[in-house]
Amino acid sequence: MRFDTIILGAGAAGMMCAMHCGGRVLVIDHAKAPGEKIRISGGGRCNFTNMYAGPANFLSQNPHFCKSALARYTQWDFIDLVNRHDIAWHEKTLGQLFCDGSSKQIVSMLVNEMERVGAELWLQTSLRDLRKAEEGFALDVEREGQRIDLTCTNLVLATGGKSIPKMGATGLAYDIADQFGLSMTETRAALVPFTFSNGEFKDLSGVSLPARLSNDRTSFDEALLFTHRGLSGPSVLQLSSFWREGETIRVNLIPNLPLFDLLKEQRQSGGRKALTTELTKHLPGRLVDYLGQHIPMSGNLADQSDAKLTDLVTALSEWSLLPSGTEGYRTAEVTLGGIDTDNLSSKTMEAKEIPGLYAIGEAVDVTGWLGGYNFQWAWSSGHAAGTAIASKA
Repeated sequence: MRFDTIILGAGAAGMMCAMHCGGRVLVIDHAKAPGEKIRISGGGRCNFTNMYAGPANFLSQNPHFCKSALARYTQWDFIDLVNRHDIAWHEKTLGQLFCDGSSKQIVSMLVNEMERVGAELWLQTSLRDLRKAEEGFALDVEREGQRIDLTCTNLVLATGGKSIPKMGATGLAYDIADQFGLSMTETRAALVPFTFSNGEFKDLSGVSLPARLSNDRTSFDEALLFTHRGLSGPSVLQLSSFWREGETIRVNLIPNLPLFDLLKEQRQSGGRKALTTELTKHLPGRLVDYLGQHIPMSGNLADQSDAKLTDLVTALSEWSLLPSGTEGYRTAEVTLGGIDTDNLSSKTMEAKEIPGLYAIGEAVDVTGWLGGYNFQWAWSSGHAAGTAIASKA
């Protein structure tokens, strides 16, 4: 059975690519339904893009690689598509856009767009063999218990990375890249909670507050959540992409709070109050109780000299922690690293040395921040490959 283009992976990038390829297109996925990561994203409402998406919001060994695709298909282009399908949406925080209703609306939109252009979708279909042919590629797949031979001119790797294996994520794109001699960059879990082996934050599980998390590379001001395994929340997930095993992180629990001035002022008017009582006005009570075991906080406000208050503020704003690791691919929202961008054209996503082979989305060494950026990369890279294929027809 012959197709012009076969796309491996019915996720965000694969379906976007299928919408723009032209010709006879087949999308293959081993899952029971398309767009499973879209469906669960954003608490079921899909953080489908970010109003501020730009190259600075992405990590890659080549920070310039993503520029072309992002410029040619922007967040505004995807928003226009969403609007044309009458999907209501809202901005939550920091430019993050979510569906008012369900993430299933985005999946349905993409499937409808594929059907509109005649692209076929085969679900619960497994790849058994893949090889280079004289004119393109030859595939052996299994579908509904039958083995089917396929050939195509263009093959698109859109199977994503290793994150969330319980949803069927595998390293298939990396295996195929290796088969065809494409180099890889190191892969690891990103946008993932930190763990602490001693369970030191177990009693704080569920406590959250605004915080600034940083290391020597960067910092993020967003919510921090204590869990029974360690630390989570947007600020943690963001920093995890810039973290390496064995590195300490710094936690500022009062990033925008003039705590020294507030405590000094309260010392004048309410010096008989316990210091910890006053702190619970600004920090969660359970957190104050925990910190009191590690930081001097005893006595009343009147007992605190300026030097003691300075030491307290420093301790709260420069809390140094050493994570034992992360929760790994099990809960990671995305995979950092992947197919080295040196192998690919930044304008078309086509392999430079293997005509007709394309790699898009999470499979490629381009990883976005938390907040809709990775979906935007899927839309932009999928569009780049699809339009490039269409232009060759």
